Amino acid sequence: MEKHDIQTREDVELLVNQFYDKIKIDGQLGGIFWGAIGENWSEHLEIMYRFWQTILLKESTYTGSPFRPHASMPLQATHFDRWMQLFIETVDALFVGPTAATAKLQAQSMASMFLKRIETKRQSPEKFIQ
Repeated sequence: MEKHDIQTREDVELLVNQFYDKIKIDGQLGGIFWGAIGENWSEHLEIMYRFWQTILLKESTYTGSPFRPHASMPLQATHFDRWMQLFIETVDALFVGPTAATAKLQAQSMASMFLKRIETKRQSPEKFIQ
């Protein structure tokens, strides 16, 4: 398969599906995600399709607060590092181009922000605003 840039909802679905296929079986992340999502993978994937479609294709299909479900999860910096490793591997295996590069940059930005907010909440829960 010749690589192209992320251009359509189908491209977003391919990215999300292959990424979460890796997450589900990952020794470091699988248990956390299965614990949070349970058997509701199709619902979670649909949310992720809309989230990335909004970010990458500029099609406003996602509404919500992406941080909120992660706020109380037992996540550490190593989890975000692994998440980024799998995400970058998946993007690079499937796509090439400016939107693919944006996907990686946006994921890194989001991972950094989530980690910072989680650490802030743990250090000063009384001051934390969701």
